[in-house]
Amino acid sequence: VCLFSADEATGYGPVFEEQPVDTIYPEELPEAKITMNCRARANPPATYKWRLNNMIIDLNEEGSHYSLAGGNLVISNPIKTKHEGKYSCLATNIYGTVISQEGSVQFGYLDLFSSEERETVKVKEGQGAVLLCAPPPHHPADLSFRWILNEFPTFIPLDNRRFVSQKTGNLHISKVDSSDTGNYSCIASSPSISKSVFSNYIPLVPQAERRKYPADLEVKFPETTALIGQNITLECFALGNPVPEIHWKKMGGNLPHSHEVRMAGAQLHLFNVQFEDDGTYRCEAVNSRGKDYHTARVSVEAFPEWVEHIRSTEKDLGSEYTMSCVASGKPKPHIRWLKNGEPRDDSCYFSQLDRKEMKFSSLTFDDSGMYQCIAENRHGIIYANAELRVFACAPTFEHNPVKRVLAPKNRAVVIECRPKAAPKPTFSWSKDTELLSNSTRVFIWEDGSLEILNVTQADEGRYTCYAENDRGKANSTGTLLVTALICNHSCHSQSQQTPDLQMSTVVELCCLFCYFMQNGSSNGELLIRNAQLKHAGRYTCTAQTPVDNVTASAHLVVRGPPGAPGGVRVINKTDKSVTLQWSRGADNHSPISKYTIQYRDSFSRDVWKNAPTSPVDVEGNAETAMVVDLFPWTEYEFRVIATNTLGTGEPSSPSPKDKTLKAVPVVAPSDVGGGGGTSRELTITWTPVQPQYYYGSNFGYIVAFKPQGDDQWMKVTVADPQANRYVHKDSSIPPSTEFQVKVKAFNSEGEGPYSLTAIIYSAQDGKHRRDSQLSTVKCQNNLTDQPGPVFSIVENQESFSMPTCCYFNLSNHTRLEGMKPNSHYLVEIQGYNSAGFGPPRRIHIHTKKARMLSPSRAPKIIRKKLKGKSVNIAWEHVEPLANEASINGYKVLYRQQGQSTGTVYITNNRYIDLPLPPDGRYVVEVRARTDGGDGAVARIDISGGGVMTARSLGVLSLLLVALLCLNL
Repeated sequence: VCLFSADEATGYGPVFEEQPVDTIYPEELPEAKITMNCRARANPPATYKWRLNNMIIDLNEEGSHYSLAGGNLVISNPIKTKHEGKYSCLATNIYGTVISQEGSVQFGYLDLFSSEERETVKVKEGQGAVLLCAPPPHHPADLSFRWILNEFPTFIPLDNRRFVSQKTGNLHISKVDSSDTGNYSCIASSPSISKSVFSNYIPLVPQAERRKYPADLEVKFPETTALIGQNITLECFALGNPVPEIHWKKMGGNLPHSHEVRMAGAQLHLFNVQFEDDGTYRCEAVNSRGKDYHTARVSVEAFPEWVEHIRSTEKDLGSEYTMSCVASGKPKPHIRWLKNGEPRDDSCYFSQLDRKEMKFSSLTFDDSGMYQCIAENRHGIIYANAELRVFACAPTFEHNPVKRVLAPKNRAVVIECRPKAAPKPTFSWSKDTELLSNSTRVFIWEDGSLEILNVTQADEGRYTCYAENDRGKANSTGTLLVTALICNHSCHSQSQQTPDLQMSTVVELCCLFCYFMQNGSSNGELLIRNAQLKHAGRYTCTAQTPVDNVTASAHLVVRGPPGAPGGVRVINKTDKSVTLQWSRGADNHSPISKYTIQYRDSFSRDVWKNAPTSPVDVEGNAETAMVVDLFPWTEYEFRVIATNTLGTGEPSSPSPKDKTLKAVPVVAPSDVGGGGGTSRELTITWTPVQPQYYYGSNFGYIVAFKPQGDDQWMKVTVADPQANRYVHKDSSIPPSTEFQVKVKAFNSEGEGPYSLTAIIYSAQDGKHRRDSQLSTVKCQNNLTDQPGPVFSIVENQESFSMPTCCYFNLSNHTRLEGMKPNSHYLVEIQGYNSAGFGPPRRIHIHTKKARMLSPSRAPKIIRKKLKGKSVNIAWEHVEPLANEASINGYKVLYRQQGQSTGTVYITNNRYIDLPLPPDGRYVVEVRARTDGGDGAVARIDISGGGVMTARSLGVLSLLLVALLCLNL
């Protein structure tokens, strides 16, 4: 009986399918629970234990916060002092134990900025300035920074004059001028815990003076260590007047191919860093008054990676065996070994100082178990797991008996003897009743096989193999037959003694289009009709019997269009371009002359389009190309097609989906207009920007408007990218007042251009309107020198005249009022002069349906409740009257008292949480939203202090919120 035989043992040791990973637990998280995952495949199923900082966790300890859910460790109500650290999972069954990779638990937090007032910064115009962010205590270290000017969400635009360091958060202004006057606040955001905090405002007061200063580097990148495959950013920014230009270089060589200079030169991005990018980098700031430079080294190192590692295996009892693990990395990784989760440090197992091999001179059953080799350097750790089984059994031929063998006369023959046995047995052979021994013609090999040279008819008979070890012995018998074969090399063959001669054609590739000539006769001819590329290869004609064969071969070459390129991937990208790399496909014996690159984007999933490239033509020897004229912040797939003189090949597989970088919007909303609406309202409308032109996250609109003749524009932020209208309500707006309006888009990267300015009018006063909604049509007639057109209107074949529409001099349009809603009209337009009427032009018109009224009743505010740093406002649902449109939701305007503009929110709920203002008094206005317009307004005042954070914003159930401008 074999012990731990692969044929008899169906179980196996634990193999991890899910392991713990590093986890950051926000201290303010309402769900007070952490789950560390662990799952292993095993038979019988594994049991689990966990370690914290290499100490076994007692799950049954009184008051324990730990529990198991399957193999997962659940930490309830975690406490930083008790539960922060490195966790690992142990999975065990009868075959052994393996330990998982470590996963850390860290507690994330971002405190509020200091409440102390920031001092005023006074700077002479032309000098540089640095506003210190001084971020509050936080963990983890990764923060992103932005600055606002005077009010949220007016973000500081970044250009060659202004720069925000993402290392320190400081705002650097290379040359201050009078336009920089204002109050500045630093926003620190933690992406790990989705929280942001705002600093108190820092007043900046430029003072009049016009002098020039030489370039002076204020931000300098430090000595940097990067890992293979990482993206890194180096920062340099200079003060000076004129504004300095910044240039980058790599000392002793060129900048890496996959680099990108951003922020007007202030940032050098290196993508997918490689060892050849290691070196000294220099940034240089230059203006007309002087220059400054800085150099520092970028060192490239590497995470451990397996070159060779252990695998599960079975070995004979008493045999020699060597486990080997080799890892690359920089610094060179240290190797250590575990058996069943415990260190294996016995020096007798290791012949080398680096411990990359563990040797067993004579395996015992105790050596069976779960082994792990671990490679580690300062950048990380990797694990390789394997099961070793040591087995022993008496010889058995149950699954591999000695077989019947046919041998050609005067040739050599080998009869195999391969029993299952451990340790390795000794072998002997007999023929019939005669015991065989090694001679000049008979050999017994070390593995037990029997070889006979120059066999003759006399060698036919029954051969028995005997195998024996310390566990027992066994034997098996087979028969040897000797035959003869006469054949020639033209594949025409005949057999003596064996009637089952086979003529077979062995083709390396598919033979579906191959047919034998002459109905498959044995002359061996092969015809391939309609030859394809797949038919190329080496063809072998074989004539064989069960005991011998002869062959003849030829190589077939098929020329055709190129094969598909492989490995298409993006190796560099900007907001409007990507650099692709691919591997050449088969040229199919005709050189590739050119490549065509195609793309499809997230807006046209199933349509592949030819991509513009730089250069325009991609030569046949190229393996990279730049695709240009792409849309920013758009997800693309790419494929490459090769062409040669014989045609165009199949396209490559699509590249992995990749998104271009963000950019400031460049497309303004179109069709800006509006007017009309309810009394004391200004309705502004536009056609929304299509999604492919968003160019970044947190897309929305800034609506600007002012009465004709005023200098000051009023601005409102609308954060819904699909919004197409904004209604401004103000009791002080006179009826039918002329306004100038314009709209522009914004996203997380900045603001785009304004649309063309449009002229609209505020709504008419209610006392001048009819009780019913008026349907309006507009008629046009292109006139030359005629005194004017005459209009006549026919409704339902009944003619009537409208005296106010008869003569309009040289005007080519008019407004027809008093028409019935949802009705058909025939409009006749005729030119008129002193000679009489001209021929009529007829237009059929169908007026729109009657418009429902906006709600006349305001929401009733029923609650104003403080909740930490926010205030909760709640109101009763508005029930529309019979002639009023149904409620689509509610609009909330949050503005400072005395100001007409503020932040607009849209919600479907009957409550909202708003951030407390830092100081002063604010007004909250709530009104119902309908297709007939916005309803009557309810107002409430709030006041208070504090700092607004993203935690307070995260609970809002909003469809429209201007605070989404913040790119968390």
